[in-house]
Amino acid sequence: MDTQLHAIAEYWNDAAPAFDREPDHGMAAASTRRAWERRLAGWLPGGPLDVLDAGCGTGSVSLLLAAAGHRVTGVDLAAGMVERARTKLAGAGRPARFLAGDAARPPVGAERFDAVLCRHLLWTLPDPEAALRHWVTLLRPGGRLVLIEGRWREAGAESEPYTPGAGALPWAGGVRADELADAVGPLVSELQLEPLSADAELWGGPVTDERYAVLATV
Repeated sequence: MDTQLHAIAEYWNDAAPAFDREPDHGMAAASTRRAWERRLAGWLPGGPLDVLDAGCGTGSVSLLLAAAGHRVTGVDLAAGMVERARTKLAGAGRPARFLAGDAARPPVGAERFDAVLCRHLLWTLPDPEAALRHWVTLLRPGGRLVLIEGRWREAGAESEPYTPGAGALPWAGGVRADELADAVGPLVSELQLEPLSADAELWGGPVTDERYAVLATV
């Protein structure tokens, strides 16, 4: 692991114990869980599907996917996040596989998936466009890319980078919907944008920044 990735992994390892305190991370409120369940059901209809949760964190989205009957593989750079995800799903009695590794190039070998999903991950990556290109190769024909992203209100030049040098990351602080759509469009056959900022239940309360999903089919 190079120096930058090591620093990023250490940051998220340190953040893991408190990560689920955020309403949309831990999904402790039933209304927040239901809001995400509804969205995921619309984005990934049918099934069960083989789903790769790239940058799975503590596994809250993985848990919802597994509860819906999908076969879930979660990948996260931070071993502390992976361990919490394993514990969370085991405690809920839901099967899933979790791997510690770079979510930009998941350690899944020749395995292919019906869907690759990531939530609030791209801004943390040293080369997010390379990650998008690689994720598309992990999809079976007709597979779906689900990217839940945004441009965070608190982001800006005055914000303190979360790791040394992180302010220079290509999409530090998030990425606009039009910019992400431009990056994904040439890689896929179909693409749509779904605004999410107005759905306060997803976030545990109102938000004023840009949040959305890019839904793409290869």
